[in-house]
Parts: sequence; structure tokens; C-alpha cells
Amino acid sequence: MIELNGINKSFKVAKRSAGLRQAVKALFVREHKIVEALHNISFSIQEGDIVGYIGPNGAGKSTTIKVMSGILVPDCGSCSIMGYTPWLERTSYVRHIGVVFGQRTQLWWDVPVIDSFELLRDIYKIPEALYKSNLTMLADHLALGELLYTPVRQLSLGQRMRCELAASLLHDPKILFLDEPTIGLDAVSKIAVRQFIKTINQEKGVTVILTTHDMNDIEALANRILMIGKGTLLYDGTLDDLRGRFGTERIVTADYAVHEKAVDIPGAVRLSWSPERAVFSVNTDRMPIAKVIAGLSEQVDLKDVSIETKPVEELIIQLYKEHQI
Repeated sequence: MIELNGINKSFKVAKRSAGLRQAVKALFVREHKIVEALHNISFSIQEGDIVGYIGPNGAGKSTTIKVMSGILVPDCGSCSIMGYTPWLERTSYVRHIGVVFGQRTQLWWDVPVIDSFELLRDIYKIPEALYKSNLTMLADHLALGELLYTPVRQLSLGQRMRCELAASLLHDPKILFLDEPTIGLDAVSKIAVRQFIKTINQEKGVTVILTTHDMNDIEALANRILMIGKGTLLYDGTLDDLRGRFGTERIVTADYAVHEKAVDIPGAVRLSWSPERAVFSVNTDRMPIAKVIAGLSEQVDLKDVSIETKPVEELIIQLYKEHQI
């Protein structure tokens, strides 16, 4: 459904030193530098996938989304999405995509949300029956209710993001580009947005490309990860693949009846200890968890044992370090 091959994009950026003298000089002589935002980006995405596109600030995530949505023209390379070249056939192409930029709005600030929706209906030439059907479905799933008749400026951030999602889906797009859709949202709003994204993916088969710094979004939604750093694609795989690559370490927490002597397990690193609890770090490549539990059972009267993997954030940081981002 989406095919990118050898996409490059550079920007010409003005530069000058601080100070009044340099500011005056810049009025007459401007110095520039070339910043390579994307370098040889290539990947393909199948219909119905939810793909997490991650990377540090300035890595090139938003630039890639803007190329794929037809906003930017790359310096070289090819991009085919549903048979369209986004920047060459933009008028026809945008009828099939929805875009949400978390820090920008497509709603008109001073009018009720429903007025923005009706204007978008006219822009996209959505048939009346389809518009009413989609509006009813979106209002129900996103609990819009009275929000439809509230001016956008009076909405909270969470309420506005729910309306932004609805606006991007009124015309029944096949692909949804989400750039930081949960930025600044509270926990309840984030869960609502994630659940809705899952629903439209499962019920309507909408393909979702998600860029975010919130790894909980990635863990909850994405079945595949693309990681970019300094404009170059560094990783393409699943979360399970990533865990298999870096996630051999487990944290074993043991609760037991009061035991005054410190508990030690050869081959495991003890992170903390008390008369009723011990926490170990275990590399499962070197030592099976069963052996750790057996060693604990020989020393203490176990009440409970919990085993946790490293958080996704730590796995991503390890991947960043591997590439020295």
C-alpha cells in the first residue's frame, strides 16, 4: 500500500552568531548551511498495518510524514501510496488519507466544531449519507456529544484531539497519519484515543502510521516499528524482535517470610534486599529463570515471585546507543 525508495530531503538553513554586530551583518550577507533531514529512506507498509515511526527530536519523523502526505517534495527518490505519487497527484490523493498533527489544528478556532466538520464535508465533497453515517459513528465512538456545538477555543486539549481525529476520518480515508496525537493528553484521554485508533483499524481496516515519543502508544498500538535517527532508517521490525535483541534481562522480585540473612543467587545480580523482599537482575541467556526460583526456594519460604521485562523505553535507548544517536 505504501512504498518509499531512496527518499532524500535537505533544507537550506540560515545561520549567524549571536550579538548585535552579527545581526546587522546578516542584513547584508547571509550564511547558510545544508541540513540533510532524510537520507535514503526506504520501506514498505501493507494495508491494515499499524506502524510506529519513532526516533529522537529532529530525526526526520515529521519530514517523512509530510513527504508521504504530499506537503513536501523530496530531493530525490520515489514514493508510491495506493498508486499515487503524493506531491504530484495531491488533489486526488488527499481524498484517501487523513492527517492529524498533534501540535496543529485543522479546526476553525472561533466556531463550533460542527461548523468545521461541515466545511470539511464540502471541501472533500463527501456524500450527505456517508457524512451523516460517519459523523454518527465518530461522535459515538469518541463521545463527542455536546462538544460538536462548542467553539474550538473552549475545548480542553483532550477534547480537541478527539475532535481532530473525527475531522480526519469524516471522508473515510484508507490511511491515517498521526504525528504526536497524544502529546500533552492526560492518562484517560490517551487511553480513549488509543482505543479509538484500534477500533477504526479493526473495523474499517484503516492503515495507521503513528509517530510519537510515548512508548506506551507504541506498545499499545503498533505491530511494527520503524526507527529513524539523523535522517537514516535504523530499525525495521516488531516489538517482540526488539525484545529478543535487547530484552534478555529480567527483573525478578521475590517476597518471602521474614529471613534475616541476605539472599544471594550465583549468576544473578542482587539489586536490593530486605528481610522480606529481594530484587535480582537476571540475564536469561546465561541463567534460566527456573534456576533462580529454585535457588530462592532453597534459602527462603517464598510467598510471591514476579518477573518483569525491561520497559520499552529502555530497549529503545539501547538501540539509540548502538547507533550512537
